[in-house]
This record gives sequence, C-alpha cells and structure tokens, in this order.
Amino acid sequence: MSELITADLVDLDLSADTKEAAARSLAERMVEAGRVTDLDGFLADVAAREEQMPTGLDGGIGIPHCRSTHVTEPTLAFGRSAARIDFGAADGPADLIFLIAAPAGADSDHLTILSSLARQLMNADFTDALRSADQPERVAALIRGDEPATAEPATAEPTAAESAPAEPTAAESAPAEPAASASAAASAASQTASEPVAPFRIVAVTSCPTGIAHTYMAAESLENAAREAGVELVVETQGSAGFDKLPAATIAAADAVVFAHDVEVREKARFAGKPTVDVGVKAAINRPAELIAEARGKAARGEIAASADGAAEGSAPMDADGAAGDGFGTRLRKWLMTGVSYMVPFVAAGGLLIALAFAIGGYEIAGAKSVADHFVWTETSSWAALLFQIGSAAFTFLVPVLAGYIAYGMADRPGLVPGFVGGYIATTIKAGFLGGLVAGLIAGAVVMAIQRFKVPASLRGIMPVVVIPLISSAIVGVLMFVVIGKPIASAQEAMTDWLNGLSGANAIGLGVLLGLMMCFDLGGPVNKVAYAFATGGIAVSDPSTGSLKIMAAVMAAGMVPPLAMALATTVRGRLFTKTERENGKAAWVLGASFISEGAIPFAAADPLRVIPSSMVGGAVTGALSMAFDCTLRAPHGGIFVVPLIGQPFLYLLAIVAGTVVSTGLVVFLKGLRKTAEPEATGQAGGGAAAGGTTEDESKVAVAV
Repeated sequence: MSELITADLVDLDLSADTKEAAARSLAERMVEAGRVTDLDGFLADVAAREEQMPTGLDGGIGIPHCRSTHVTEPTLAFGRSAARIDFGAADGPADLIFLIAAPAGADSDHLTILSSLARQLMNADFTDALRSADQPERVAALIRGDEPATAEPATAEPTAAESAPAEPTAAESAPAEPAASASAAASAASQTASEPVAPFRIVAVTSCPTGIAHTYMAAESLENAAREAGVELVVETQGSAGFDKLPAATIAAADAVVFAHDVEVREKARFAGKPTVDVGVKAAINRPAELIAEARGKAARGEIAASADGAAEGSAPMDADGAAGDGFGTRLRKWLMTGVSYMVPFVAAGGLLIALAFAIGGYEIAGAKSVADHFVWTETSSWAALLFQIGSAAFTFLVPVLAGYIAYGMADRPGLVPGFVGGYIATTIKAGFLGGLVAGLIAGAVVMAIQRFKVPASLRGIMPVVVIPLISSAIVGVLMFVVIGKPIASAQEAMTDWLNGLSGANAIGLGVLLGLMMCFDLGGPVNKVAYAFATGGIAVSDPSTGSLKIMAAVMAAGMVPPLAMALATTVRGRLFTKTERENGKAAWVLGASFISEGAIPFAAADPLRVIPSSMVGGAVTGALSMAFDCTLRAPHGGIFVVPLIGQPFLYLLAIVAGTVVSTGLVVFLKGLRKTAEPEATGQAGGGAAAGGTTEDESKVAVAV
C-alpha cells in the first residue's frame, strides 16, 4: 500500500489567496506524483463537493476533499498558508490546508487511514505540531503517524518541569492537558460510581456526503465532549469504508441519540423511540458539548421521537435492526423489506393518481390517447387522462425499484444497476412482482460474489463504476431472459388466476389472514408483507378483480387498530392514562388515514391486551370486506378514497364492525385488570384500598 502522503506533497509556504487556487496548487503536486490523472476533472469534483457544504473548520483548518474517478489511490496533500485562506469556517480563514483525494473505489485500508487523520485534527497537539514543523518530511511523518504529535520530546527538560510546575512552558503544557483531562474523567467516574444510578448513555451516528473527513472528525469531537461531561458515548461512523453497526444491546441501553449527518442515516429505525438530537455534521464538530447537553435535556423532559425516520405514513425503514449473527431467514427479510420500503412511495403516488383519474373520468379513461399528442385545457377528460398517464408512469418503476433496492440491501450501491436491469426485464416478460423479487435477489447475490474476488490495485478505481455493473448486469440479464424469467412469469399468471377464482370461504379465509397480519405488528415487517402483497397485485395497468379485493381488505384492516384505541379512550377513558387519552384524539385521524402506527403507543404500553384485540378486529374487518366483494384501486388514503371503493357502504360497515369488536375486547381485558388491582392493593394497605393504584403508579412499581 502506497504512503498516503510524502514530502513532495507538502507545501509549507502555500502562496494561494483563494480556496480554488489553494486546491489547484496542491492538486498539481498530486498530478506530478502520479496520483491524479486529470487535473481539471479532479478540481471540478473538489468544487462540486465544496458546493454541498463548506469544508472549513474552526481552529484554522480547511479540508477540501472528494471522491473522484480521476484519482488513482487515496492521497493527501498539505499546505500551510501564512496569509490564511477562507474555506467558510465560522471563526475565520484557515492556515492549515488538507486536500484529500479518494478514488471512487477506494479500499477500506486507505480510508481507515484517512479517518484516523480526520480524528487527529481534533487534537490541538497535532495541529500545533504541524504549525511549528519546518521540514516537509517532518509534516508528512506527522500526518502518517510515524512521529508523535509533540513539538519536543516529553523528557527534554525534566528538571525544569519538576522545579516549576506552576508555570509550565508551552512545550510542556500540551502533554499535560491529556493528564488533566484523564484526572477530570477519573474524578467524574468516581463521582458517578458513588451514585445509585448508572451514567447517562448516548449513542451517536455521524456521516457526511463524502464519508472521509467530517464523519470521523464529528465522532472524535463528540467523544471528547462526552468524556469531559462524564457521559458514556458510543459512535457509529457511516463513512466511505462502510460502517459497523452498533450492537442492538448498546442501542437499547442508551438514554438518548445524537444524529450528526448531512446524508441519510443508514438503518435509522434502530434508534426509534428514544430522545433524539438531529443536526448537521459540522454542528458536532463545532459545538459537541451543546449537543450532549441538549440530548440530556430531552431525555430529562421525556421528549421521545415519534419515529426514527420521521415518516408519518409509517413506511418501512430501509433495513431492520439485527445482530451480527443473524441467520439467512432474518437477512432475507431485511433485504425484501428494503425493496418494499423504496417501492411503496411509487405505489402510493401512482395508485392515488390513477384512482383520482378514474374518479374524474371513469374507468374508460385508461384507453385515452397520449396527452402528449392530444390535451385540451378546458376538458375534464383531458385532465383525467393526464392524471392516469402520470400515475401509470409511476407504476412502470415499481418492479425495477423493488428489484434494485433488494439488491441494494444485499450489496449496497453496486447492486443498484443489475437490480434495476433485472427488474425492468421482469416487467417486459410479464414476470411481475414475483419476477422483481427474484431479480433483486439474483442481482444482489451476483454482486456479492464478484466483490469477493481480489483485483489488482490498478483496477480498484473502475470496479464500482465499470466492471461490477457490466458483469453483473450481463449475468442477471441472461438469467432473466433465457433461464428463469419464463417460469416465473408462468407462476405469476397462475397466482393471478388463483386470486381471481377466490370466492366464498376461501376469500373470507384470505381476508382473515390478511387482517391478522396487518394488525400483528402495526407497521412492522409482518404488516409490510401483507401490504406489499396487496400493492404488488394492483401495481399493473389492468389489475385483476381478486387483487382489488385484497387491496381493499388490507387497507380496511389496517385502519382498525388506531380507530379502536381512539374509540376505547372515548367510551372508557378511566381505563387509560392521561397521555393515552391524548394519543386517542390523534388516533382518530391516523386511523381514518390508514396509518396503523397510530396504535403503537397503546400497544407499547399494554401489548398483551392491545395487540390481540386489534388482531381480532382486523380479522373481522378483512373477512367482511372480502365477503362483501369490496374493491379498491388506490393503495393508500383511508376514508379519503372511499368514493373510489367498490361497495363503499358495505366497506365502511366492515371497518365499523372490526373497530367495535376491537374496542369491546380491549375494554373488557383492561376492565379485568382494573377490577383485580383494587383487590390486590386493598390487601397491601388501607391507603391503597381507598382508591387503588393508578396505571402510572403500577408502571413505577414494576420499574422499581
């Protein structure tokens, strides 16, 4: 592995006066060293990264950086500017400039070195040593870690240090700081140990667009601030070299979460239900102590995040939580849920547009001419045709998106291209939803197999952008077109015919099963399997009647749990806490909008009564919807799409029946508990017998 930086990549007298000139001057050194193949192309990539977010940091540091196909291997050039250059930092221009260049397919070993450098930039000893060094070789050695980051050896003047401890020299004061910090940390730890409660625990995730510098600097800054505050903090860095997931037990034990990111946090749903501070990555670098204090304040006030990703509609997360030793079945579920979660927004947008088009122009609008050739602004039919054709366009992406993101869940970004290609082929050979599932799994498996091969360093840069997409797409295409595509298409057709033939007891039984699944985990994996099964059936231009019935049953059953909890808190409010009664008011709207997650607060507080009650009501609603032959073309919308439902009055009757059954059952079960409590507390003492214990008091007792 080549050295990250050498003396010829160091300029101790950088004469540039702008950040663009500084980047060019340092990049020219990279070109001369054979590390960059196209100067202008590389500088364009640097500028594009700079536009996303300024790369100046407090303390006089500038770190322009990017990933580029014009870089042959990870490289760092360093410049020291006496005039100082503005890189957008809040405290002014920078005198220490680090130009970091990473190839598009940089290996993890080099990126680990870059992450270590980013962490060192948070160390004052390191930056002071860079400012005082007078030889390029010394600077290169410091950055590589070959020399300690101190201006002078610690043993240079032991006598002076011992004789004048009250006034240490500048060279001696820097090494003394870690000892002082360690002493303070030990004191804080001692104080914490004497208290009867565990130390405050925080888990954090840091990530930036490039995943090279800010990601790791933010992590180091948060760790330092947490150490000074006596807080236990563990950071997950989601950088270019990938990331190691925090253990599920660590997350569960955390009192709060800090997200410091400028790109989407991977697998964010793992952190659901905890007090959360969500900021940009530079906030963690510049003011970590404030973020630690804010996290503690939110935890003290009980400000719990509604969901990890803020998705009000309860869409599935990109991936679910799991341990490193997950079996194949668990990992398969995660991969499939990844594809489904990205597909659902296309289903919702396309399905609702098509349903609205039918409401305006009738079902015959499906045969209208292209609005690109014929559109009259004053004709309702033209607007209906426009909406239908936009919705149909969204629907064409369903299977490719499903396949692409299943492959993405398996092999990360390299899986996208073969996944999308395989999904598109599945649509052309009429393999449908089932074909998309298989294509995504094959694409991910092919990419994972290719990534196992060791390749020369000279080819690593083109692997993710040329070699892997080329080979994997060719293999997936051949398999889908001439090997397994047709059998899958036949299976898809057989399943469609079976759904169309469902009637009587078979249809009702399917409705019961779908209702149970929709209400089992209220937006979790089982719920999403049932929802994906339904949306996959209507995600075609001409869905079958059986598919429309299934979609109706699934949406009706999914509305029952929050509506039942809302009704229960209305008719028997004394069985619920004040907080639950307030949640019940919101549950009316959530249930009416087909957001099953509206019942989660109730299920979390009392799962043994709420979940079975919800499942029974959902099963009743699913069975009645199928028995009434209700149909639905829209994949979402709740009561707001009732005009688009076949047999709308019977459909509403099915929802009401299931809601009443769930309400009655949960009230009955909670009533049994309430009548038992006074008897138990009456035996314990007169005070309790006078009024019994409240639900909140019972929870406190259990917790103690």
